[in-house]
Amino acid sequence: MLDLLQTILATLVTLGILVTIHEWGHFWVARRCGVKVLRFSVGFGKSLYSWADRQGTEYTIAAIPLGGYVRMLDEREGDVPADERHAAFNNKPLWQRMAVVVAGPLVNLLFAVFAYWLIFLVGISAVKPVIGEVIPGSPAQQAGVEAGYQVVAVNQRPTASWEDINLQLASWIGEDTRIVLDLQHFEREERRAVPVDLRQWQVNLESQSPLNAFGIIPWRPAVPPVIGQLLADGQAVLGGLASGDKVLSIDGTSTPSWQALVKLVQQSPDQALVFLVERSGQQVELVITPGRRKGPDNRSLGYIGAGVQQVDWPQKMQHVRQFGLFEGFVAALAKTGQMISLTLDSIWKMIEGVISVKNLSGPITIAKVAGASAASGVEAFVGFLAYLSISLGVLNLLPIPMLDGGHLLYYLVEAVRGKPVAEEVQLWGLKIGMAILFSLMAVAIFNDVARL
Repeated sequence: MLDLLQTILATLVTLGILVTIHEWGHFWVARRCGVKVLRFSVGFGKSLYSWADRQGTEYTIAAIPLGGYVRMLDEREGDVPADERHAAFNNKPLWQRMAVVVAGPLVNLLFAVFAYWLIFLVGISAVKPVIGEVIPGSPAQQAGVEAGYQVVAVNQRPTASWEDINLQLASWIGEDTRIVLDLQHFEREERRAVPVDLRQWQVNLESQSPLNAFGIIPWRPAVPPVIGQLLADGQAVLGGLASGDKVLSIDGTSTPSWQALVKLVQQSPDQALVFLVERSGQQVELVITPGRRKGPDNRSLGYIGAGVQQVDWPQKMQHVRQFGLFEGFVAALAKTGQMISLTLDSIWKMIEGVISVKNLSGPITIAKVAGASAASGVEAFVGFLAYLSISLGVLNLLPIPMLDGGHLLYYLVEAVRGKPVAEEVQLWGLKIGMAILFSLMAVAIFNDVARL
């Protein structure tokens, strides 16, 4: 129950922040251009709380926290008194209307820069990207990549964390290219440059990360088979497992590591298993029947609702990246630019069919990630806010009617033609835009439910 409340609160905070800054961008520029703003709403539907300022703008917090809007004085939406026509949005010069429209997405992108800048100033905790295993038959294995090396650069771009590597690999999905990994052995003075051919690289983002598809498994400390967290109604609890239990064997097969335990459980859905555990110095036998759920490629996997007890990482495998004021700002700009490029690239590859639409995510996934990032700490939550703000900014600039980018497209056409786009054309564009957006939302929500 506590986890659910945390997820709901994190989602409301996330959407509240991003919607507010987006609409504030429209609001702020509209005010500077002399447009009268009638309402600034965070959320849709029935007003839960509202107030007004001296200029007559009503500020509203509404019941449905899945968006927001700024309503401006406009002759196309109702009668406007003669003495206020100069303050109507539709009567403003073209460049001012364009500025008001683009302001919302632009503020989202600027917020991402600010968020990354704060993270870089405080410092980023990261695990050094040392290779633990190389998957047989993978592009990495075929190129001669070996375990024990740290990836220090990819195509001469420094890689201080696994996130850096994953983001670079994600940008090459579907590309006919070769890359070069700069590797430094973690225990001795030995450096190698390894060219890797990605021309036949196949990635299924539904079931694997780019790093895993590439063939690299990060180094991790040895994880003993000791039970940590337990689901209250999971099979592990029903069978008598408790936090702190060390699983010695399952059905007579030794479990020297957590990975070995997971493998045996996943191989045995709906099968009664005898767990031999060590508890307070005593050995206890328990019978547990793993449940069944769908895994990658629709394979049935067993699960018992148990998590591993946290293991401390060696200090030599960790580092903190911290930047100064100016250096941090430059790094934040670069990071935002990289994420914008990756977002646009992913959209295009989805259109081409290189990336499946099954990777689209909706409000349920956003809620889950918001809750998980909030639970992981301030750094993770602010990073998620920055990423989501970039997505919101980029998507709103797409030339789809109903979105800011659709309005911007109409104004660009108006700039070329010297007169506004016909109302009938805009109406048809609105219908097409609604059909596109509602279809995408339906697919995203379907994907969310399927992932559950």
